[in-house]
Amino acid sequence: MNVKYMYSLLAVIALFLIAWIGSAIGLKPLFGIVFPYVAVMVFIAGFAYRVMSWARSSVPFAIPTTCGQQKSLPWIKPNSVDNPTSTGGVVLRMILEVVFLRSLFRNTRMKLKESGNKLAYNLEIFLWVGALAFHWAFFTVLFRHLRLFTNPVPGCVELVEKIDSFFRFEVLYDAVKVALPGVYLSGIILLLAVTYLLLRRLFIPTVKYISQAADYFPLFLIFGIAFTGILMRYFLKVDMTSTKELTMGLVTFHPTIPKGVGSLFFIHLFLVCVLLAYFPFSKLMHLGGVFLSPTRNMRTDTRARRHVNPWNYPVPIHTYEEYEDEFRDKMIEAGLPVEKMPEPQPAEETDKKESHDG
Repeated sequence: MNVKYMYSLLAVIALFLIAWIGSAIGLKPLFGIVFPYVAVMVFIAGFAYRVMSWARSSVPFAIPTTCGQQKSLPWIKPNSVDNPTSTGGVVLRMILEVVFLRSLFRNTRMKLKESGNKLAYNLEIFLWVGALAFHWAFFTVLFRHLRLFTNPVPGCVELVEKIDSFFRFEVLYDAVKVALPGVYLSGIILLLAVTYLLLRRLFIPTVKYISQAADYFPLFLIFGIAFTGILMRYFLKVDMTSTKELTMGLVTFHPTIPKGVGSLFFIHLFLVCVLLAYFPFSKLMHLGGVFLSPTRNMRTDTRARRHVNPWNYPVPIHTYEEYEDEFRDKMIEAGLPVEKMPEPQPAEETDKKESHDG
C-alpha cells in the first residue's frame, strides 16, 4: 500500500498552520516581506542554474522523437510536424507540445481484457483533458494576478479578466438587484483539475504504485493555493486595497504591511512562496526543460546528413573489404559467401603450391 501521499498532505497542513499561527502572533512582516523576497530569489537562481546546466550538456547524438514518416524518397509523403526536417517544423512541433500537450494526447494505457489473454491499448483522453485544463487555468490565474503588481493595470490583463469572469449573477435583496462578483472560471477549473490529477494518483493502482511523495506534494500545495484563493474571493473577503498596497510595495522595493490584511491572505501568500522556492528543484521544472529537450528541439534529418559524435577520436578501422582479403581463402573453404572471388592462378604457381603443401 502506497501511503506516501500522507507525508505530502501532512507537510502542506503543517505549512498552513505555520502561516496561520505566525500571522496571528505578529509575524506578518516575516510572511509578507521576508519570505516573498527569499522565494523569488531562490526561484530565479534555481531556475537559471537548472537551465544553464542543461544548456551546457552536450548532445552528441541525434535523438529526436519520431512519430511519423521521415522525409526520404520524393514519392513518399513525409510528416512535417512529427518528423520536421526544417527549423520551422521544429518550432511548430514545440508550439503544439507546449500549448496543447500534443505528446500527452497520444498517450495510451495498456491493460488486459476481461478474457485475460489479450492486451488492449486505450487513449488516456481524460488525462490529456485534465492536464490541459490544469495548465491553461494555472496560466490564466497567474496572468490575472498581474493586476496586483501593476499600476495602471495593462489592458490585456483587464481583457483576460473580463473573459474569465463573464459569468455574473444578480440577487434580489429588498426589491433591489445586487450584482455579485464575477465568477472566475480559471480558479474553479484549476481546483477541479488539480483534484482530478490528485485523485488519479490516489485511486488508479498502477499510477499509485509508482507515485512518490515528491509527486503528491506539489499537487497538495497547488490545491491549497487554489482553495485559499477561492475562499478569499467568494467567502472570506479580504481588503483588496490593502492587499494591492502590500504587493505594490514588494514590487517597488518599498515593502510595508498595511492594516486590514487578514491571516488567510498570508496563508495563501506563504503557500505560493513555498511553491516558488520548491519549483526549480522539482519535476515542475519541465516548464524550462521542455525547450531544451533534444527529443523535441532537434530536426529529424538523419537520413539526409550524417550526425557524427564530436567525442569520437581516431581509431584503427578494419573494413570488410580488408577482412575478406585477409580471410577469403578460409571463407571459401568453409563455404561462406564472398563478394570477390579469388583470381585464377597460373598452372605453374598451382603446381608449386601443391608441391609445397605436400
